[in-house]
Amino acid sequence: MNNSAYSYWVIWLTLFVGLLLQVMPWTASFYFLKPHWLMLILVSWIFVLPHRVGIGTAFLVGIILDLFLGTVLGVHAFIFSLIAYLVLSRFQLVRNLALWQQSFIIFGLSLIYDLLLFIFEIAIYQMITLSPLVFLSAFIDAFIWIWVFLLLQQIRQIFAID
Repeated sequence: MNNSAYSYWVIWLTLFVGLLLQVMPWTASFYFLKPHWLMLILVSWIFVLPHRVGIGTAFLVGIILDLFLGTVLGVHAFIFSLIAYLVLSRFQLVRNLALWQQSFIIFGLSLIYDLLLFIFEIAIYQMITLSPLVFLSAFIDAFIWIWVFLLLQQIRQIFAID
């Protein structure tokens, strides 16, 4: 197996782990503290390997998440594709920022993710479940971003993914 195919397997394995962490059940009282693991891992791979992980990968991962969660097919695919587009359009700029500065970008992306989910809930289910606790999830995403990014960098170095 050549290095290119091998590296795709490692990337998809990390995305699968992110998917498992994303669909892991949490109690209702702590649900708003749940990080967006899959988004964090996807954005991390887009930052470092934009030629391998892009909008198509984000769309496919979103469809898989929709199937796992049982939501309307395409909701997460659209949101992840939009986030991938936003990251890809400015990845050179964001890539050169310090990790603590990237955390602010992740905070904004997490808010976009939650607000788009809120808009889709209103449009599809006609129910409103927005809470100010959404900001806590975005803060947690921004806080753990550094850890997730450094962990994936270690995985990238161990498996020599270019």
